[in-house]
Amino acid sequence: MTNSSSSYRCAVISVVKHAYVPNGVESHPQFELVVVADDADQPDWVHERNQKYADEDNIPYVRDVEKAIADYDVQVGIVSSEAERHCDLSVRCAQAGLHVVQDKPMSTGLSECDRVVEAVTANNVQFMMWNRNFLPALLQTRDAIQNGAIGDVTSMHVDFYFSKDAGPPKGSRGPNDPPIDWLERQKEAHADGSDGGVGKKAMGELEIEGIYPLAYIRMLTGAEVERVFTRAASHFHQANVDNDVDDLATVTLEMENNIAGTLCIGRIGAASHPDIGEIKIHVLGTEGGLVISEARPEVRVYYKDQPAKEFPSRRVAADLNYLLMEDFAKSIESGSPGVLDATASRAICRTVAAAIESGKTGEVVEPIR
Repeated sequence: MTNSSSSYRCAVISVVKHAYVPNGVESHPQFELVVVADDADQPDWVHERNQKYADEDNIPYVRDVEKAIADYDVQVGIVSSEAERHCDLSVRCAQAGLHVVQDKPMSTGLSECDRVVEAVTANNVQFMMWNRNFLPALLQTRDAIQNGAIGDVTSMHVDFYFSKDAGPPKGSRGPNDPPIDWLERQKEAHADGSDGGVGKKAMGELEIEGIYPLAYIRMLTGAEVERVFTRAASHFHQANVDNDVDDLATVTLEMENNIAGTLCIGRIGAASHPDIGEIKIHVLGTEGGLVISEARPEVRVYYKDQPAKEFPSRRVAADLNYLLMEDFAKSIESGSPGVLDATASRAICRTVAAAIESGKTGEVVEPIR
């Protein structure tokens, strides 16, 4: 718990994806959800999801973002809309003087990220991109590196495979079948939690989930990415094939201080892995190395009539949500950047953009500064 007794009233600014971000914010006692808000001109399915969340949390839903901010005396905006709306809503929150917690990805366009950085800076508010950096395994790894356990970091590799499906498998549709509509597929996927790329613009795994492994690399090395080379494919899922976005990729990073980074990322299908997927981190240093399973510590739970699709592994000792919000509260109170602020989030977004370009062109790409 922070030493401050300050509390923060929060507006949930659209909640069309899964509710893990506002629920995570609410897990910390200094943050209270008081209203859900969105623009009146949004389609019915957006209003339905917003209303459902508001009803479940017993708070009002207001179809006017600026009115909700003004009427409910809020200090924090939580943005969990479709990806292409993330930055616009975050900018509007910042311009209204709100601190911002935003779902990933930061945006589907780098220029939109620039708008957020400018708005956050101009209005002297704090920003946090939701992330997984405070999972126990990551914190232990960070501490080991900072304590000199492996000397200076020279290279790092992350496997980040989600064993989730994304609709029909590749090759399952006939030659005369129409292409799968990305947004309609994401709306359908909401029921089983596989709708990571909600929005009209199709997104591959690099764009949807790339923030997580890249945030690990950034936190553990402290280095900026200078050059990127990617191999990407639509290997598993027909929706990705039809929309020309990756579901499997390898990325090589040249970073500051002669540090090399690599990552493998993919949505590899439920049949490919007995658990949520393979997420593992390898770090080499001048004096040794580390291999970290992101899910540890964990236990496996089995019981009578257990649903076939339920993952038996359960993470334990993981206070991720609380720790993220504890860090955010401290950043608000100190005025200092937190774990993944707007500038750092924009840096990751530019790396993702360079990786996508490299995957399409087959060339090494320098991320836009």
